Amino acid sequence: MTAPSQPEKMHAISEETRHTVDDVLEYARRRALYEDIPLDKPMRPNDLARLASGSITDDGIGARRAIALFENVLAPACISTDHPGYLSFIPSAPSKASLAFDVVVSASAIYGGSWMEGAGAVFAENEVLHWLAKEFGLPAAAGGVFVQGGTIGNLSALVTARDAARRRNKEEGRANPARWVVVCSGEAHSSIASAADVMDVDVVTAAPDADGRLHGESVARVLDEHGDAVFAVVATGGTTNFGIVDDIAGVAAAAEERGVWLHVDGAYGLAAMLVPEMRPAFAGVELADSVIVDPHKWLFAPFDACALIYRDPSLALKAHTQKAEYLDTLTDSPDWNPSDLAIQLTRRSRGLPLWFSLATHGTEQYRATVKYAIDLARRIADEIERRDSVSLVRDPQLSVVVFRREGWSAADYQAWSDQLLEEQKAFVVPSSHAGEPVLRFAIISPLTTYELLVEILDSLG
Repeated sequence: MTAPSQPEKMHAISEETRHTVDDVLEYARRRALYEDIPLDKPMRPNDLARLASGSITDDGIGARRAIALFENVLAPACISTDHPGYLSFIPSAPSKASLAFDVVVSASAIYGGSWMEGAGAVFAENEVLHWLAKEFGLPAAAGGVFVQGGTIGNLSALVTARDAARRRNKEEGRANPARWVVVCSGEAHSSIASAADVMDVDVVTAAPDADGRLHGESVARVLDEHGDAVFAVVATGGTTNFGIVDDIAGVAAAAEERGVWLHVDGAYGLAAMLVPEMRPAFAGVELADSVIVDPHKWLFAPFDACALIYRDPSLALKAHTQKAEYLDTLTDSPDWNPSDLAIQLTRRSRGLPLWFSLATHGTEQYRATVKYAIDLARRIADEIERRDSVSLVRDPQLSVVVFRREGWSAADYQAWSDQLLEEQKAFVVPSSHAGEPVLRFAIISPLTTYELLVEILDSLG
């Protein structure tokens, strides 16, 4: 057999290729099945330069050297977000089924942007989106798309909301405002301000109450002040810093009375609606024009996936469908093309790992696993209240517990956090609230135990 020419070498099925695939999949298997997940920690740039430079060469270093470099040098310089002691920011805790199937998605070379090219994948993703929409109380006609993350989901939803407002003004013969306005809480996620910057619109914040919860009365006052300039109101279904759920029903009523689009940012917290006893806290989500939830947060999927769902997907089609001659065969068809529903065109079928995990384990397992984190948060909050050296900043509503170590400065918190990571016990970084340095446990993983959290509290002295 003639040896493959150089341009074909990377794609030819040779003995070398088989070894490459075997080596990579074997490492993936080991990592996915770790029983003691390494926490690991970042390395200094000069140390990585010393240990890892020179991997990109004219002739390549070979798969075995490359995978060894990653496993022994590069990976240990990355903190494992699925470690049970990773309690900062919002952790990830992908199921083993979703991790395994993520490999299949990459190996399958599926394009997930159009029905024509990825009908089976799009159908499976839509099964998940329709299930989520039903859980959130949205109508049967609701639908959407999986995008990269909450920032892209929020931006795409707000672009749709502004487009709908523009079209309505045109139909009614009204001029658009000099500056469009989006209204949100002072505790809304930073991605709302980021989206507003990208869209060149203004953000006006409505004041939350003392517990950080946004109410309809506060929103109504801002809406009446800014009138027709407001194209959307954003309510939060679980703030990142505290896990607080806004008075979504009250906010929805204020928005609906004035004909303003309601978007619910539930990137972290909306997954809690899977737990029946938590649903009253989210009353009003069913009235939203758009919602997001990130499966890579609390729905146990790998990075990166955000479910963006519209009450009326046709409005998103009008806002996002790209026009080009080479796309005519897609845009002239009635098919469900995910790329027409958000700002991206090319897209990976990032909803498939969640689909596979749900199909494998069933929805009841998901409900139980989400409930575990909520119950654990309440349990460790009770433990904090029993101690003299620490105190709660607010009672947890979902699975985020924010507390303070009495008498500590920001420097004390940072030194403690650095030592905790150095000892490879946990990753808990300081946060802040109203200018006060605080600590927070963001609990997601079912591998996080009460005993581990108590051990961390004990280390505070």
